[in-house]
Amino acid sequence: MNFTLISRRTVFGTMAGAVVVASLGAAASADTVRLRFHTYFGTEIDDIAKDFRDAVKDRTDGEVRIQYFRGGELVPSDQLVDAVAKGTIDMAHGVGSYWSGQVDIGNIETGLPGAWTTIEEAKEVLGTPEAQALLTEAYAEAGTVFLGKSYGSDYDLLTKEPITSLDDLKNFKIRATSNVAKVLQQFDIPTVSLPGQELYVGLSTGVIDGVIYGSAVDYHHLKLNESAKHYTRLNMLTPGWTETYLANPDTWAKLSDEQRTIVEEELANFAANVEAWLNDGNKSFPDDIFEFSTLPAEDTKALTEAAQSVWAEEAGRSERNQKLIDLIVANAKAQGRL
Repeated sequence: MNFTLISRRTVFGTMAGAVVVASLGAAASADTVRLRFHTYFGTEIDDIAKDFRDAVKDRTDGEVRIQYFRGGELVPSDQLVDAVAKGTIDMAHGVGSYWSGQVDIGNIETGLPGAWTTIEEAKEVLGTPEAQALLTEAYAEAGTVFLGKSYGSDYDLLTKEPITSLDDLKNFKIRATSNVAKVLQQFDIPTVSLPGQELYVGLSTGVIDGVIYGSAVDYHHLKLNESAKHYTRLNMLTPGWTETYLANPDTWAKLSDEQRTIVEEELANFAANVEAWLNDGNKSFPDDIFEFSTLPAEDTKALTEAAQSVWAEEAGRSERNQKLIDLIVANAKAQGRL
């Protein structure tokens, strides 16, 4: 199964999940299958989720209904794989890097620095039969059914001062994730780790000079434009993340072939709508909020070359990881970045 589908917004924290799930299960009639679908999004895609739920209900004549849970409502986002495997929830929508300790391929499928520079490129790599087989195998070992991938949005640099090259960043302190930090540090660029909710204060108080966190829409949503207006397209990793859809094997097996087809088709529609919501906003983003520029092509190539140490580290975790890294290397060479 391979559909193109997305997000962001990690919302952690739990409720008394077992009690909630038990009460929901008791409410289901004998003729109705209720699928507990857990995303890692907050409230921002509620309208899209409602369309998904309504479509599944209508097309199955009410026989299958989606019970939708937002990030953290039943289980933390980093425990979605385990929750699906145990049957605490029936379906999950999350990001592989959250559970890379459980699924060896998690960090790679999410996106490593330099892995791809467009959504089309990412889909071409992860949509190959070889990659799909590796993902199916990895998630089966984790006790789940792999349903498909979805694709996030831009992942670029926002700074308080303009930059024209990587050299300019040597005097900046940049917030970055661990894998990106490993790459930037090879260019003597200072990095710090800072959670998303602290980016506004960090920029406004001068704790950091820039961030690599997401897209123009993300930065505007967080009001970071109030402190930093210089948006630089790195062409290092776009989309900046990909997402994974999973199902519990027992639950999935109980659905009829027709029901599974309907759920898959409407899940693909759900994912495509979220992807459009994320990316259309960036395509038409107003020019008066940020000052846009692009990193020189030679610097982008240098970032990809520097990322090889990160790729090698992930490849060393398993034979399966090595196979997926080999596909990414082949793509980078074909694109002229290696």
